Amino acid sequence: MSMAAAAAFSVVEDPGRLVKRTAAMTIGVACAVLAIKYLAYMVTGSVALFSDALESIVNVVAGLVALWAVSVSYKPADSDHPFGHTKAEYFSAVIEGVLIVLAALLILREAWGAYLSPRAIEAPLLGIAINGVATAINLVWAQVLVRKGREHRSPALDADGRHIMADVVTSVGVLAGLAIAGATGWSILDPALAALVALNILREGWKVVASSLSGLMDRALDAQEEARVREIISKYGEGALEVHDVKTRIAGRAIFIEFHMVVASSMSVGAAHVICDRLEDALQAEFDGARVLIHVEPEAEAKQVGVPVI
Repeated sequence: MSMAAAAAFSVVEDPGRLVKRTAAMTIGVACAVLAIKYLAYMVTGSVALFSDALESIVNVVAGLVALWAVSVSYKPADSDHPFGHTKAEYFSAVIEGVLIVLAALLILREAWGAYLSPRAIEAPLLGIAINGVATAINLVWAQVLVRKGREHRSPALDADGRHIMADVVTSVGVLAGLAIAGATGWSILDPALAALVALNILREGWKVVASSLSGLMDRALDAQEEARVREIISKYGEGALEVHDVKTRIAGRAIFIEFHMVVASSMSVGAAHVICDRLEDALQAEFDGARVLIHVEPEAEAKQVGVPVI
């Protein structure tokens, strides 16, 4: 079969469909993990395991919100939203952060009740084994979400993945504490562990909200990526006298790059357009789907003649 024929049969999956399918699968995984963790709680009666299960309820709700946000973010631009809907994913992350805080407060309430009325933990080894299965599932899926979130620049998937990874760390701590409590008979460890779970997810909730608010405020590319933008402009800006006022911003998975390009006053519009096309193609090749805006100026507007990029 020729390469052309092979290409005809190959199917490149739509990134939006892949992201939405991943978000939908997250809901199923979260429901399965919730059921397993709740079983561990029923077996042991441990308030720490109950708090771990309660956090999984947040994962289910957050998964539903993330699926909605991802679906909205991939809607095409329209007259009311000419720059698209990519920022919708940030709202998902903010809502997830709020849910995390609410879960932490509920866990603290349960921990306080267990502290006032301590109770022995039943079948701790069986509970640890059951919860360990749920933790292993979460560990694998969190890594998948973080990887997919970064690959497709999806704040919703990335926030979900980081939250679930925090859940994994919490679960490992809970399991270790329950093992100690079972071996020593110190029932006070159970509510103490629940309180630590609450404090840990409060910290993670703050990180998720802070990251999302940064995105809503049109955060620029990181320093390394901005340096790469300038390198590309310098390399492919042949024919221009200088480029200045380089600005970048991130809106979900969308990247916006804009700058002023100074050319000789005698240069034709067509020649200047050729330079612009070359720069746009190079930047979009490096930053998939980047939206590039170039303002062409005559040499009288130069800020520092002879410097390609400032």
